Amino acid sequence: MGKTVAEKIFDAHHVDNPSGDIHVISLDAVFCHEITTPIAINDLVARGKDRVFDPSKIKAVIDHVSPAKDSKTAMQGKILRDWAARHKIKDFFDIGRNGVCHAIFPEQGFVRPGFTIIMGDSHTCTHGAFGAFAAGVGTTDLEVGILKGVCAFKKPQSMKVEIFGRMPDGVYAKDVILALIGKIGVDGATNRVMEFCGSVVDAMTMDQRMTLCNMAVEAGATSGICPPDMVTVEYLWPFIQDQFGTKEGALEEYSRFLPDGDAVYTDTITMDVSGLAPMATFGYRPDQVKPVSDMEGTPVDQVYIGSCTNGRLEDLEIAASILKGKKIAPYVRGIVSPATPGIYSKALETGIIKTFMDAGFCVTNPTCGACLGMSNGVLAQGEVCAATTNRNFNGRMGKGGMVHLVSPATAAASAIEGKICNSPLYRLPE
Repeated sequence: MGKTVAEKIFDAHHVDNPSGDIHVISLDAVFCHEITTPIAINDLVARGKDRVFDPSKIKAVIDHVSPAKDSKTAMQGKILRDWAARHKIKDFFDIGRNGVCHAIFPEQGFVRPGFTIIMGDSHTCTHGAFGAFAAGVGTTDLEVGILKGVCAFKKPQSMKVEIFGRMPDGVYAKDVILALIGKIGVDGATNRVMEFCGSVVDAMTMDQRMTLCNMAVEAGATSGICPPDMVTVEYLWPFIQDQFGTKEGALEEYSRFLPDGDAVYTDTITMDVSGLAPMATFGYRPDQVKPVSDMEGTPVDQVYIGSCTNGRLEDLEIAASILKGKKIAPYVRGIVSPATPGIYSKALETGIIKTFMDAGFCVTNPTCGACLGMSNGVLAQGEVCAATTNRNFNGRMGKGGMVHLVSPATAAASAIEGKICNSPLYRLPE
């Protein structure tokens, strides 16, 4: 019987099967940030187990509140900073060099096909875009991962998600994943791996695939995975060229993690995006989704472009192409946060930052702050935000605030209009 991508990765990392369907796998990387990891660090210290399994496989960043906004967040940063120094963790990204974790770690080449990765963050599933098994875990699993370099999971069951057709102008990866979550629901992929495939996925850039996998958890999935291909190799080539003689050689090696033709899936979801329109959420669940055209005219107080979902260079380019030469509505607060210093620098070099500023946006340093309502753009009671983030839970960006999840294109157009609206790039099918 054939195997899925996740099953092949698990088999390659199998350590033990202590009971029933529980399998212990070895880890290629443990990612850490200053919100969840200090809890694990303090507990390990209290237990007399202040050790790390391999400092070269631990990557840490301060990103959720950057810079610190108060004494509590400053202490969270200090705990992580001191721990990284204590254990000689060289891949630690402090203020000034830091970026949003799920953007900076791939950008640094820390994610490879076939890797196993955990982090105390639900959107760790983003890294599955590279053909890796990456999952968010709780404090106990994070502690074990830091200490022993292993983690226990149930044997993964996979859902095959085949996306085909031709995406219309003005429709992007964010619209695709929102539509998919709207189709299957927030629990439609619970305890499963969403294995994305099909002509649309094949044609996506790595930035787009990361957007797709980033929101797999919003459908309840443990992880999202895109099988590795030459697009993956091209992205990783600066980091792997010394390991492989040719790109074809790298692809051949990574192809061992491709799914078998007779792999068994719990179910198969097919999605033709040819007639898809730009999408937006309403209410307080990621599966409460409508076409943007059904929500046109909904006033917004704030527009936020950034996050681990849509803060990459391609996202900023899309938004800037709509904003160029225009001004945002005078009563709208526009905030853009490039996801990493590298993205920020490239956006500066190409004039994207100037476009945002000329349009009236506030451009901030890389941080997760606004996405979870901790800093950098918190909403007041009753305020509405069109955001390129990944969650629209009640109070997510501030107590009593409403978040509508949209693509960077829709966010930019909505900032100009001062209300939810389709981007100028969108054309209705004739």
